[in-house]
Amino acid sequence: MDTLIYSFISDLPTIGLFLIIAAMLFTISKGADLLVDEAVSLSVRWGIPKMVIGATIVSLGTTLPEASVSVMAAINGKPDLALGNAIGSIIVDTGLIIGIASLLGRIPIDDMIIKRQGRMQFWLGILLTIVALPIFSATEHGSVSQMVGIIFVILLIAYIVMSIKWSKESGPNEEEISEDSSSVWLQLAKVVFGIAVVILSSKILIPSVEVSAIRIGIPESIIAATIVAFGTSLPELVTAITAVKKGHGELAVGNVVGADILNILFVVGSAAAVTKGGLVVPNHFYHLQFPAMVLILLSFRLFSLSKKRTISKLEGGLLLAFYLVYLVLNYI
Repeated sequence: MDTLIYSFISDLPTIGLFLIIAAMLFTISKGADLLVDEAVSLSVRWGIPKMVIGATIVSLGTTLPEASVSVMAAINGKPDLALGNAIGSIIVDTGLIIGIASLLGRIPIDDMIIKRQGRMQFWLGILLTIVALPIFSATEHGSVSQMVGIIFVILLIAYIVMSIKWSKESGPNEEEISEDSSSVWLQLAKVVFGIAVVILSSKILIPSVEVSAIRIGIPESIIAATIVAFGTSLPELVTAITAVKKGHGELAVGNVVGADILNILFVVGSAAAVTKGGLVVPNHFYHLQFPAMVLILLSFRLFSLSKKRTISKLEGGLLLAFYLVYLVLNYI
């Protein structure tokens, strides 16, 4: 399917590519709108905090584009694209998405999520940086080995199980129980449909953006860390903006925190696990990609632990500024 889409897109004129990009952005926004509405409705029905729903169901669905892109890149012998997509997506999620969301509305912080998933988000970023160092590789280059990938996948399963356990321990939603009599199965079907629309739209959008970038002369290495990462993070971006506009900022935070965890355990883990030689780390990743990821994760961690229990517009602006500086440095 990916080959057919890419072949079709490659034959289109540039104006056609721009029209497809616009159309896919529209369908992604509609799919995310449906996804947020039904996820919030289910959280109310089940008495589960919206941040838990955001950190598990929503983030798992919106991270699938990154996983599919990185796994296919690894299989096709492009480990830098696979790893760059995952790391770049973490930077986009935490810097760009939280930054924009905080400027559009209130971003409340839930103590339970920050103490549990938030702590995992930060330390998994540190762990990924450490295991990718050359001293842990048998070659002169750093790598995320196949064994590390398998361990990450095992940790992913443990994380999902723990999240379910945490959701059962958490108190009920502060909102009143929904009186909507529609079938739970119908709501779940709408969630799945919303996720499917977001993913399929992303699968068409990503190669459209990539081909457009190549035509205007942007190097593929830059595409991997910026444009592809941005493209695969669009579901999280649109979902977060939609959630904030609807007054569910906590869902946006949960989605981003969960997506960062899944970008490491799910995206990097699965991509490395399917590649015998693991994911080779280009040397320039140590100069920009890893430092930028750690800086943004550390900043978000510090901001989320503040006593006011919100991400302020100033803090969000700083995260956005970090992302923009990172973006510029990729082109220098």
